[in-house]
Amino acid sequence: MDKQIPLDEVIAGLQDKYPEQLAVVEGSLQPAVRVKTEVFLKVMQDLKNEYGLDFLADLTAVDLGDEGFRGITHVMSWRPYRMLRVEVDTPRNQPRIPSLVDLWPAADVQEREAYDMFGIVYDGHPKLTRILLSDNFEGYPLRKDFQVASKR
Repeated sequence: MDKQIPLDEVIAGLQDKYPEQLAVVEGSLQPAVRVKTEVFLKVMQDLKNEYGLDFLADLTAVDLGDEGFRGITHVMSWRPYRMLRVEVDTPRNQPRIPSLVDLWPAADVQEREAYDMFGIVYDGHPKLTRILLSDNFEGYPLRKDFQVASKR
């Protein structure tokens, strides 16, 4: 595919390829799609290899409460400048998302941060260990249900 196509055509191409597994995020201030976990890695490969969104700008997560967690990834290209947010939901009781380290080595640190703060397991990550907190730290501080132990 032509790597210079506009972002709306990229999204339309992804919708055609993954009609049941990908939806446009309506009302977003930036172009965004939400994908099912089972096609997340394939969509990210397509964005990088077929559509030229070859720069991993950001990878993080959001706690949705009882609904689980949402992985948030921003990918972009510089020429022409385009940025797309890709969201993937994962359940609260066993949060797992495929790792992007093989596609973008920079995902290593960002996935470890999300693991450290939210407890999301990135399947396929080469060394998913805590990066900000000590190994004996209990819990995940960015979860809504995290309780800070007070010492008096």
